[in-house]
Parts: sequence; structure tokens; C-alpha cells
Amino acid sequence: MQLFWASKFILNALVGLGQFRGISQIGHICCEEHQSQLVRMRRDTLRCWAVLVALMALSVAEDFPWTKNNPGSFYYGTFPAGFLWGVGSSAYQTEGAWDKDGKGPSIWDTFTHSKGKVLRNETGDSACDGYYRVKDDIQLLKELKVNHYLLSISWPRIMPTGIKAEQLNEKGIQFYNDTINSLLENNITPIVSLYHWDLPQVLQEKYGGWQNISMINYFNDYANLCFEKFGDRVKHWITFSNPWAVAEKGYETGEHAPGLKLGGCAAYKAAHHIIKTHAKVWHSYNTTWRREQRGMVGISLTSGWGEPVDPHSQTDRDAAERYIQFHLGWFANPIYRGDYPEVMKNYVGRKSAQQGLGTSRLPTFSVQEKTYIKGTSDFLGVGHFTTRYVLQKSFPFLQVSSYHTDPDLAELVDPNWPAPGPKWLYSVPWGFRRLLNFIKTQYGNPLIYVTENGVSETVQCSQLCDEWRIQYLKGYINEILKALNDGVNVKGYTAWSLLDKFEWNKGFSERFGLYHIDFKNKNKPRYPKASVDYYKRIISANGFPNPREVESWQQKAMDTCSATHQHLAAGIK
Repeated sequence: MQLFWASKFILNALVGLGQFRGISQIGHICCEEHQSQLVRMRRDTLRCWAVLVALMALSVAEDFPWTKNNPGSFYYGTFPAGFLWGVGSSAYQTEGAWDKDGKGPSIWDTFTHSKGKVLRNETGDSACDGYYRVKDDIQLLKELKVNHYLLSISWPRIMPTGIKAEQLNEKGIQFYNDTINSLLENNITPIVSLYHWDLPQVLQEKYGGWQNISMINYFNDYANLCFEKFGDRVKHWITFSNPWAVAEKGYETGEHAPGLKLGGCAAYKAAHHIIKTHAKVWHSYNTTWRREQRGMVGISLTSGWGEPVDPHSQTDRDAAERYIQFHLGWFANPIYRGDYPEVMKNYVGRKSAQQGLGTSRLPTFSVQEKTYIKGTSDFLGVGHFTTRYVLQKSFPFLQVSSYHTDPDLAELVDPNWPAPGPKWLYSVPWGFRRLLNFIKTQYGNPLIYVTENGVSETVQCSQLCDEWRIQYLKGYINEILKALNDGVNVKGYTAWSLLDKFEWNKGFSERFGLYHIDFKNKNKPRYPKASVDYYKRIISANGFPNPREVESWQQKAMDTCSATHQHLAAGIK
């Protein structure tokens, strides 16, 4: 009976709304496929869309209450006193001024200047002109009434070649000093990421970037310079923001800078060096700076939630477990438990042996390294955007295995899930609570700050009356409130993002901002979307106090989209 209902779900997904929104690591299935293929699909079981897996049951999969909680209910209540509300952005996506005042080139400067790498060949050369608009943007933060602002420091802006012994850029250091001071003067706490993907180009050219172990010492020098220059005022440090994307998209698929499609070992090698770098920086802070500065050092990991298609099926639960471990666990497990997840070691090791390799493509930590890395996080930053249904199926042995084929799973989405913008970002709030509970169970209930959570729209439907973003924020923030009641140790929330900005290989085609920017206007004016008003009300109430009050918020927020704003929105589509 369980198999029947699971099969029914897949078949509904195949034909629902005239298309199948199925995503696998092997390819995409389109609605244009021949009718005879659909007929054959109907005869298959739910596992016909999985990619190969060798089964492995993990005790944590058995322990985690996959079916817990009613995902459809809304919980009215408030967050604990002192809960931090904020918004975030990153240096390359917003600052612009790519070659001004002594800044050195980053891998993203080089990548975007190569034709065909970014949609419409757009670049972040000027981005939001944030380098020149600090005071204006801090006024937006004050308007939002946030407690904190998450920003990143551009490594090549303060250290042009990435090598401390070669050159420091005092103008870059002064820029971040001024930014931090302005935030504090306005009672806004800076949360600072040391690395949001903009590696100095010189380090990529000379050493191969994160493929080279020398990055550990170069980054540690850079981090210590930041602690020295800014640590008297910055008390929340993030070593790396979403290192999964750095490794996978930078060195495996080549979708992101430096744009390498090395396959096989490269993503694992980059991640290995990043994890060891993170640990070294944490120990540097702990030994040299903590006593005087009394700050915290953590890492920000972004992961979707993987839900088993049939939560009563151990096979599906194992596949969903692998989804989480190959994303979140890849980085979190070494930091909180001392080593890579067992399922990663077993699957990548088995695939490597099948390829005839003498050693696993997944590197190993020595006993000393495991001890050194374990426990190197004062808090865990969590980025989360969406959820997938996950299942598995074996497929013929591939001579060339990669990160994408190693976990042997397929991803599915429910066609009824809202997807207001890009096809990858479906609004599935209930997955967030499950991810947070998983972190609590798996990693000893660490201190958590939500560091990225938001939804984008495509430029074609860009408008100021962003009702879908209001619904997204309401749903996802409410799931955090539920997770707090489950005992998850969440201390703060960061909406992503403050401004519409440069979205990596998608250019300016996706808009995550609470504030719209007219990029066609040389002055790049900022306009508040309706979600600004809604988020302000959540912050003011510190949650969702009662149905009557909360139900009025959306209409009030939409009312802020006056005829003038609607006219502006129409003019900038």
C-alpha cells in the first residue's frame, strides 16, 4: 500500500500541471517527451527515476523522526527575547568598484570578463555600487529595524594578491573600518564573512586556488589580518559562506569561478582544503585573539532538505540521508564529529575501487587532523532555500564517477510547490524545520544563526508588490519558530538579501532583494518592496503574536505598493 501511494505521487508529478518537474543528477525529463514514454513511465515504480545506489542503512536515519510534525499548520507565538533579526549580502555581489582604490582582481572578475560564462555576459564590475553607497544602504538597514547585517570582506580588496607579505591595501582596510563603524554607530551588529567566493586571482593563477594546500596558510594570514584590524568591533566571524558551492560549482561543474570542470576528485580536494583552512583559522582566533576580543568564529553551510518520497521505506530514507550528508554533512560532520560522514566514505570509496583507483577520491584526515578539526565552530551558520523529494535506484557502472553520481540518488519536486522565480527554488517551508531538527540531532544541538534564507524572482516578473516573498518569509520564519519549540538552539535569522544584486552565473536575472534596484539607471536607485514592510512587522512583533494581528500584516504591506510604486515597478520590468 505504501508503494502504491508513493508510485501514485510520482505519476501525479509526471503528468500534473502538464509537466514533470523532476531533477536528477543524470539529466532532465521534459514535458515535450513523446506520449509513449509517459505510458512506459506509468508502468514503472517510483524508483524508475533514481540514479544508482548501494544501499546503506544508517542509525541516524532510523533515529530521525522523518514523519514528525504537521507541515501544514501555522504556529502563532513569539521568538525569545534577544533573538537577532537581520539581513545580508556579499562583497562581490554588491560592492562594484572592481578595480578601484588598489583592489586586486578576484577569480570572479576574471570569470565574468570571459564571454559566455554569465547570462547575457553581465558582470559585477559595478554591481550595486555598494562601495560608494554605504551610508545610503545603512539607512535602508535602519528603515528595516534589523539588529544585524551580514556582510563579507573582499580578500583582494584588502590584500590585492592574496599574499600578506607582498602587499596590503590600506584604502580597502579603511573602507571596511568605515563600514563597520557606521553600522555600530547605528546600533547594527556586523556579522562578517571572511570568504564569500572572491578568491584573489593571483592565488588561482599561481597555485590553482583551493586545489592547493598552500591556500591554508595564505587564508590564515588574511583572516588574522582581519582579526587584527576589525576584531575589536566584530564579534561574529564566518570563515566561509557556502563552501559547498565553492567546491562543487567552482571545480566540478565549472558554473562558478574559477570555472574548472575537473571532475572526479576536484570538488572533494577543494572541500578538504577548505575544511582544514577553517579549522586553522578557528585555532588562530582561539589562541591569539579570543581572550582579548571575546568574539565567536563559525562557518556558514547552505543545504536544502531531502525528504524521502516514502518516509516508511528504509531505502528512501537512506537516499534522503545521503542527500543531506553529501551536502551539509560533507562540511559539518568533520567540524562537529571529526570526520566525513560514513556514508560518503563508503560510497565514494566503493565507486573509486570500481574505477580501479588505489585510493578513494574522497581524501582522508589523519588521526591528528580529526582531533584538530573537531569542535572548531562556536556557532553554525545555516543557509537554506528549498527542499527536494529524494529516492534511489541502481544504474549501470560508470567508468567516470563524480560528486554528482557518487551519492546515487535522484531529486523530485512536487509540481504544486510554489516556484515564483527560478526553477530550482521552490517554496517548501516545512523542510526548514526538519533540517534544523536534523542538525540538532546530528551535531549535538549547536548554536545556530540562520545566515541565508530568501526567495528570488526573475527579472521578467520583477515588481515591488512581492506577495510571493511575503508568503515565503512568513512560512520559513514560522518553521524556525516551531523548531525553537522543538528545542533547536537558533539565536538569529538573516533574510537574504538586502538588495537585488549580481547573482553569479545568472547575472542580474534573479532578484533576491527586499529592495529593488533599477540597474538601468546609472544612479541605481533603491525601492522598497512590500516584503520590507512585512519583515519590519515580524521584527517589531518578534514573531507572530496572534492571528488577528498577523493576518492584517500582508494587506498593510501590499498597501505600501502605492500607485506610484506600481508605476515604478511597471517601468522597470
